[in-house]
Amino acid sequence: MDDLDLNEVVENLMKMIRRIIGEHIRLSVIPGHSLGTVHADRIQMEQILMNLCVNARDAMPDGGELTIETENVVINGDYCATHIGAVPGRYVLLSVTDTGHGMDAETKARIFEPFFTTKELGKGTGLGLATVYGIVRQHQGMIQVYSEVDKGTTFKIYLPIVARTASKIGAKIERRVLGGNETILVAEDDEMVRNIAVRILESAGYTVLTAVNGRDALRVFHESGGKIDLILTDVVMPEMGGKGIYEALHKDHPDLRFLFTSGYSANSIHTGFVLHKGVELIQKPYAPDALLRKIRELLDGSK
Repeated sequence: MDDLDLNEVVENLMKMIRRIIGEHIRLSVIPGHSLGTVHADRIQMEQILMNLCVNARDAMPDGGELTIETENVVINGDYCATHIGAVPGRYVLLSVTDTGHGMDAETKARIFEPFFTTKELGKGTGLGLATVYGIVRQHQGMIQVYSEVDKGTTFKIYLPIVARTASKIGAKIERRVLGGNETILVAEDDEMVRNIAVRILESAGYTVLTAVNGRDALRVFHESGGKIDLILTDVVMPEMGGKGIYEALHKDHPDLRFLFTSGYSANSIHTGFVLHKGVELIQKPYAPDALLRKIRELLDGSK
């Protein structure tokens, strides 16, 4: 992990966030002055921010305002007495606020459960906020949610401050070791998940091509002249899923590696084809280093 300035992380993501939320939502950023340093995984911090921004976007289908704010805070005993799991100390607070439809108490109590979603079938896996919660806890942080129906929602994420200056080096050393210069095709219908995968892979040195479904992946593969070393693909996608891509390409391209991703458990999908040489499965949500390690193993032929 790196010593990070969250203001820098937010600033570097602004272009992508504006593209994800669309023009119908106003974006305001309020960076904290002399913000403390946090010891964190840069890609996972980006993942938190993008997940929360997508969640906010979906809560404002008719437009609204999204506010991202950072500040230094001190958690004391009084706060801990009224917030279960809170630990006293100095923290960087990252707040993401929307003016959307808000949540009732029942929904708010379940939002961090894996696979819980209020979206219609096919519009989301329910893994976004569960992923955020998991990452925050991995970083010894805390997360609080404030929401009111028809008034909006605020997510407050507290990350411990460390007594060091933030590193300006983007990717950590281990990530560079796990990286490479091969070409990878990412086939994923969820724009946010696709963007996260691209950032992880590009930060590790890979050349990345993208596709929004299986048929699009076949088009991109053939347009590249077959100069793709590995395909990272979701198992289930509209029009054609990952297995369809594999069946269309494997016979004529036996050296092509495949890494399948799925938000479903391995037991609930047909994964017999994963037993083939050069094919693996990684379950969502995945940690950046776990993804890079699995890709490196496949490309190096260790399976």
